Amino acid sequence: MIAFAKTLYARHSGVIHAYLSMTGGSAGRLVLSLVYFICIANGLSVAEFGLFATASAAGIMISRVLAFGFMSPLYRVATVKPLLLGTYSAGFAAGALLSLPFIVILSLAVYYAVFERDMALGVFLTFMAAEIICWRGLEVVVIVLNGLGRFGRAALMVVIGTGMRTAAALAFSLSHWTSLADWSLLYLAANGIALLIAIIWFFPKVRLRWRPELYIRRWVDSVSVAGSEVLFYVQSEFDKIAVLAIGGPEVSGIYAIIMRLADLTALPVRSFNMLLVQKIMRTPGTISSWRTRLSIEALVAAVSLLAIAAMAFYLWILPRGLGNNVAEAAPYLMAVLLVPSFRNLVEYQAELLYATGRTVRRMFNLVVAGVVKLALLATVFTASTDVSSWAPLLNGVYLALYGVSFALTYSALRRETGRAI
Repeated sequence: MIAFAKTLYARHSGVIHAYLSMTGGSAGRLVLSLVYFICIANGLSVAEFGLFATASAAGIMISRVLAFGFMSPLYRVATVKPLLLGTYSAGFAAGALLSLPFIVILSLAVYYAVFERDMALGVFLTFMAAEIICWRGLEVVVIVLNGLGRFGRAALMVVIGTGMRTAAALAFSLSHWTSLADWSLLYLAANGIALLIAIIWFFPKVRLRWRPELYIRRWVDSVSVAGSEVLFYVQSEFDKIAVLAIGGPEVSGIYAIIMRLADLTALPVRSFNMLLVQKIMRTPGTISSWRTRLSIEALVAAVSLLAIAAMAFYLWILPRGLGNNVAEAAPYLMAVLLVPSFRNLVEYQAELLYATGRTVRRMFNLVVAGVVKLALLATVFTASTDVSSWAPLLNGVYLALYGVSFALTYSALRRETGRAI
């Protein structure tokens, strides 16, 4: 057994070291994210936290329009042809500038459709700038570093960015500032500083070269990736907007607290996804067997379940262990134990399609999954806004979503496709 373990380690030592580097960053990010969550969830009222979480979710969705998805060819080039990084970085910068008018239009449309009654326009736009320009810009730097195999630096950058947010949240909770407007300014400042650090000290030193003929070749792939990214995050984040629209800020606050705790379980899974995507890009047959596919899915589900169960057990013993506001949602965490597993598996399956170059099919799958999710959530919350009624039903909603994603993903993987590098 020991000899087998040594052989296995020798074969995959590079992957193991890379994963440990990434999960080291994820562990640091997890601790900081938890402190950040505690400060904000208890520094704001439950209703204000619901509004902030929903505005943040809207920003995350819209941020995928930035540069019209050109971070996809940027990542592929960093992974496979790093000498072209300067050329594609120039293309990304141009795409980012061109996308800004569309981002403004989308942001205003979302505000007047959902937030006008409960949040000032200036506060909303401040949150949008923080999420779309600052945090998404930082994520692009991290994506490039991961593509280059600099996992330690990428993990450190994520920890620094999360640390800046956490410092802002801690300052907010200890200050006399209590309004959502005050928090929006601190949030923008923290994300802006993190972006400057990422660009100045972490982005690789490259010479920008303008080659529009190369960018046009990648246009269809970039737009399809942008569309699928928007749809992925619509499927992932739009639930908060729907809950706010149906149940109001108080219900959306409880829902956001529960789902934020569930989302913390995804951090180690996302590190695994990143490495698997790179391996599939280089070796397309990595997941060809059903035994491998099901083993990976079982592992993702088990890690997610253990993480949320540990958190639920902690809050069962110490209901106020994460603060008074979180204590309102703590009793219901046991009722949603299967939600993180199904959510993380849907995310993993979307990454499989991206890794194999099936970006258009990925977009189609996300449209279907998003429609199913919204329909089921609307049914659940229209029937009752009492948390004791809707919390257990979330397991069924995400089980159905996983079933749809499983069928669509693996039917797509039966067909061969060329590698989109």
